Amino acid sequence: MKVNPFTVGPIVGETTGTSVRLWGRGGLEFVQSRPRRVFGVAQLRRNGDADYMPPKYFKLNPNFDLTGVVVFNNLNPETAYEYRIGWFFSDLDLKDVEDVEGGWPLDWSQAQVSGFRTASQNDGQSRSFIFGSCRYLLRLFGGSIFDDRGDKTFRSIINQISNGQQTDQLLMIGDQIYADDLNIIRRDQTLDEYNGRYRDAFSQSHIRDLMARVPTYMTLDDHEIENDWPTAASATDWQVKYPHAIQAYVTYQLSHSPLFGLSETGRITGIPDRFWYRFSDGCCDYFVTDTRTERHIPDDPNTREIMSEEQLDALTRWLDDGSDRVKFIVSSVPFFPDIDEPGLGINEDKWSGFPKQRNELLDFIQARRIKRVVFLSGDVHCSMTAELVNTDDPDFKIVSIISSPFFQPFHFIRQIFKDAFVLEGELVTTAQGTYEVVAGGPIYNDNNFTRVSADVDRVKVEVYSRKGKLVQTKVHEF
Repeated sequence: MKVNPFTVGPIVGETTGTSVRLWGRGGLEFVQSRPRRVFGVAQLRRNGDADYMPPKYFKLNPNFDLTGVVVFNNLNPETAYEYRIGWFFSDLDLKDVEDVEGGWPLDWSQAQVSGFRTASQNDGQSRSFIFGSCRYLLRLFGGSIFDDRGDKTFRSIINQISNGQQTDQLLMIGDQIYADDLNIIRRDQTLDEYNGRYRDAFSQSHIRDLMARVPTYMTLDDHEIENDWPTAASATDWQVKYPHAIQAYVTYQLSHSPLFGLSETGRITGIPDRFWYRFSDGCCDYFVTDTRTERHIPDDPNTREIMSEEQLDALTRWLDDGSDRVKFIVSSVPFFPDIDEPGLGINEDKWSGFPKQRNELLDFIQARRIKRVVFLSGDVHCSMTAELVNTDDPDFKIVSIISSPFFQPFHFIRQIFKDAFVLEGELVTTAQGTYEVVAGGPIYNDNNFTRVSADVDRVKVEVYSRKGKLVQTKVHEF
């Protein structure tokens, strides 16, 4: 049985100290107008070992665009593993495939081979990760434009890894696709259109190589559905566009995340009723928020919500769990600094447009005296850092790190917010305390990615241009 290379992927998903999730997409073939059964297969071995562990088989579901996830458990922390992976057709059921006596005679010659490293279970272990957002891939007339330039950002990251720079995670925090093409042409509506965006975006060579070797975590922003969602959403959009966009989002971005539980047989299971999740590695805890699909936008601005009360409650309980690790809150839109656009006022699409919940979160962090809180965000087509302090509490500090865009070919888009950020002075809020933005900037608004190196005392933030040139460095002490 020949093992074919995935048509999209593989992607290394959630990686703990003892487990890994591997994702991929198979091929399509019809027999009497029905798609054939497609299965994935993968094997692991520790770097340096001669033999692979027994293969694991998993179904590639046509309801999820022929994608699937395989989970390996009982691994060793901070250990490098090699894997080989691919797919094949079979007319048998998965159980029958697994029960073939002696196993399938598999031909791995065309399979994909890559590797990853498991996470650290040492609470004091420093970590280094890459993050960013907004990777634009214009698709017109059935083709792709600007693809080579956008993919070079990920080539620069691969070059850093190849040169020995520790890279523990890749965080992609919104606008992994642009389903609306700047609203110039007809926006995507069908499930196949949304899936097609992901197939194009995730199958390019450098991003594909990167996600095949570095644990990758994702969350969505508006362009996975349409610009500024759900501000202008109609009833039809909620009934047609949104379900299709979310099905594709779950298929390509969430299915390899910690969101899905595992069955007794070690397979992912369940139907998600939320899109936020948590994970940890070494000295770092991460809460990946959903600041887009749970928004409640009534007429009264003081009652607007950027997330459900359930998510906010989970976020505050996670902040106050006493771990003493660095608390990274992943939010697709910035928590601060605010954007004050001339003639338009404070931008309401960011956390600043949801003052009630931002106030609650600020006062909670201050009252509970929670340390080492860092927001990671994107969306605004520029990169920078800033700190938020409380004028009445010298022990209070929150760090904001913004990284965007991975690639945006249109210069005028990258200029929109550059001069509108309020990089110093009192944060506009009705919270109990007085909060002030300090150490804001500098702003870098060309295509880039950000490397964050963290330990329990500080975070070092390095911004690199698309071609891998270091353009700025800042260190924020805790």
